[in-house]
Amino acid sequence: MSECWSLVRSLKWKAFVPLASFFLINCTLTLIAVPHAVWAGNASKIACAKAGPQAPRDITSLTGSNATAFAKAPPAGKMNLCDIHFHKFAEHRASGYTQLAGKGDHKGYVCNGHAPKAGSRAMGGHGPSTGCGGIESGDTVEVHWVFTTCDVKPGPTLGSCFSDTCKAPQLRVEARVFYLSDKKSAGNFSSFSDYSSGLVSVPKPKSAVEYSGSTTGSGYNDGTCSPFKVTWNVSSACTPLQIASINNWCGKDKNAFKEDHAHGVRLLVKDIKLLSPIK
Repeated sequence: MSECWSLVRSLKWKAFVPLASFFLINCTLTLIAVPHAVWAGNASKIACAKAGPQAPRDITSLTGSNATAFAKAPPAGKMNLCDIHFHKFAEHRASGYTQLAGKGDHKGYVCNGHAPKAGSRAMGGHGPSTGCGGIESGDTVEVHWVFTTCDVKPGPTLGSCFSDTCKAPQLRVEARVFYLSDKKSAGNFSSFSDYSSGLVSVPKPKSAVEYSGSTTGSGYNDGTCSPFKVTWNVSSACTPLQIASINNWCGKDKNAFKEDHAHGVRLLVKDIKLLSPIK
């Protein structure tokens, strides 16, 4: 918003009052529309110096000095599911996934003992009509179940967590990390994504860490930060997941979220001024 005011002040008011009014009105509308932005990485951004606590982070460290505080979101069972999506490689770092996936496009973390195959990419293209794009057996994925206090139904993109009458909800992300397996004994994603009863069975976390952060996604790797306030609950463990089950879930016509591929990761936030203290 400050950029908008600077632009307006730079105009010569006597000659350009109509033009100045146009810029001011449009900047105001842009600010109002922020909560409705499609929050998927290239969503609303803010200078990091003005941002609240960010995500993702190393949850083995409790250190943080960001003074921006907000109320913890209610438990997921008392909120509404609004989005499910997943990232190839873990955005967070925890005791169960400490190994970097690699350099460049491979930024992110993999489950201990499950290094990515040679030539594996951080995110694939959009998938076919069925199945996920860019994943294979042995890969690590971080799945996000997103909840909101808005009275909404699950839908495509994280913009589904807001509504015209609910512009500033509390938000919660339940994050779980898996390595994809061909074994039938591994977890079945359909049991974690069925919300037909109005509820969704998120896998129970192991040694979870809850903290105040923000939205994530590779769109914030340009040095900007997310303005959204999110309560995170991240499991420290890696567990196996049937790759066939997540492939069966993927496809724009197969789930309400229109998810058909793995998303990229936001690089780990390490600056303690951008991290909340974990108590």
